[in-house]
Amino acid sequence: MSEATFADRLLNWWDVHGRHDLPWQHPRTPYRVWVSEIMLQQTQVATVIPYFERWMERFPDLERLAAAELDDVLALWSGLGYYARARNLHKAAQVCMHEHGGELPDTADALAALPGIGASTANAILSQAHDIPAVVLDGNVRRVMARHAGIEGWYGKRPVAEALWAAAESRLPGKRGADYTQAIMDLGATLCTPREPACEACPVSSDCVALNENRVGELPTPKPRTKVTERELYMLIARRDDGAVLLERRPPAGIWGGLWCLPEHDDADSLARKAGLDPRQCSELPPLSHRLTHLALTIHPRLAHADERMVAERPQQAWFGTGEWPELGLPRPVAKLLENIVGSG
Repeated sequence: MSEATFADRLLNWWDVHGRHDLPWQHPRTPYRVWVSEIMLQQTQVATVIPYFERWMERFPDLERLAAAELDDVLALWSGLGYYARARNLHKAAQVCMHEHGGELPDTADALAALPGIGASTANAILSQAHDIPAVVLDGNVRRVMARHAGIEGWYGKRPVAEALWAAAESRLPGKRGADYTQAIMDLGATLCTPREPACEACPVSSDCVALNENRVGELPTPKPRTKVTERELYMLIARRDDGAVLLERRPPAGIWGGLWCLPEHDDADSLARKAGLDPRQCSELPPLSHRLTHLALTIHPRLAHADERMVAERPQQAWFGTGEWPELGLPRPVAKLLENIVGSG
């Protein structure tokens, strides 16, 4: 008697050991699945769950997300990072309202044409919301496929990506698309982990190439090291008598795109003069380190008393009171600096 298929073994395992109580599974609607998939890109489930629940309270459907102000969307996203994901969610919701009758499309090509949705995410939406078996290749699934099929090379190279896709496609079941997608993601998240995988508990270990060839620690091939640039940055906390601080909206593209931020410069004196202040009016605060994917920032905050006559507001600048800026989309280090200032009086 031949061994059960990869999909059968995986689904049998998931029925007993899988995650069945994730908030986006109840109900598993296209909108809820879409939001969860975007949030889960580069972010762990435990981190995403409270964000997802707050999001659904505020934006329970496409219509309300599309009608929301971008500031409200970014504020709710604040802390999740990679803010282009939030901007794309907002933009895609508006496209759906205008071009798709207020619904998410139900084909992979139409979904992938929306901002922020690639082929894998489109299939994740289709498989989970419509129960259609489809290839999903998030980080967990790529790791499972690389090990089980013995595929070498970094997935950012096209031949490797194509081999991983083909391996995933060959293992799809004929039905139970939603359960299978969750099952293979759960396998990577709970057993086939990056370090110290639990191969002895894996339902598909018997024909895993990496395990049989003693190469589990080698696969998947790591991404080539990215050079991290170090940068020093000065930020101005200009504060009025009423406690309001001056913030400026960053350009849509680039680091912290579209968020409200403190005025910044790479030179302390120039930062003060740019705001119409004498550098001697600015007091130094302890530096703050913040790491981004390719950038290690050292932020040097400068605190100054200011009023409208001393700080020339530009079109992208505005004053926000202590009860207002917590509702804005702020980069995490900026929020931390402001919280420390308020806490210290």
